Amino acid sequence: MGSPYFHYRKVKWFATDIPRDNFDQDLLYSFGAFMTVCQIHKNNAEERIKAMANNGWKHVIQHTNVLPLDNEQEGSIIDNIEEHMFDQISDYITRKFKGHRLEQLIEEILKAKGYTTYRSPEGADGGIDILAASGELGFGGTKICVQVKSHDAPVDRPAMDQLIGTMSNVGAEYGLLVSWRGFKTTVTKEIPKQFFKLRLWDANDVIREIFIYYEQLSLEIKSEIPLKQIWVLNFEE
Repeated sequence: MGSPYFHYRKVKWFATDIPRDNFDQDLLYSFGAFMTVCQIHKNNAEERIKAMANNGWKHVIQHTNVLPLDNEQEGSIIDNIEEHMFDQISDYITRKFKGHRLEQLIEEILKAKGYTTYRSPEGADGGIDILAASGELGFGGTKICVQVKSHDAPVDRPAMDQLIGTMSNVGAEYGLLVSWRGFKTTVTKEIPKQFFKLRLWDANDVIREIFIYYEQLSLEIKSEIPLKQIWVLNFEE
């Protein structure tokens, strides 16, 4: 069996046990970039690190103008953290909730939002993965037909057309099409036409819903998706 790493770069590690406290804070901010390969160049970073290497990795005081991070740079750091966090959670859910299990997760989110639900058993479902309705016992409220796709590729137009047809068959007013890998342009370009009766959720949409309703999810789901809330400064305003 050949190597699974088709794209790689050889790395020579010249030091692996340097205390983080040896570096100035602006360098630590740059080191936190979530890129596999990058060059740290701000504030004469390369020259400063070389000087530390020549000084036994002890801090070297240099007369250099260290620029503070502006709002745009701080925002970039936050964006990198958020993107990394979404990717990590997405990969985890992909492994834990394959196939029919993703339908279970979507049903749990809908229950947390206050809907009464019905989920089809595994096997042929006639285009009905989940039915959801608001109101007491699900009677007299908003009626939603849900189709969930956990395929490894974006969903194409036929899946949306099937959902719209199924909505009519079951008397649902609205539809929710969930595709973990997103949607092809043949679907997204129809959003304006279907805006008043159809919603699309991709992986990021599902994760955002999990964040919003996490405390209302079942103990089983929370035990399988263990999340911890953290707070960061928000410079967008």
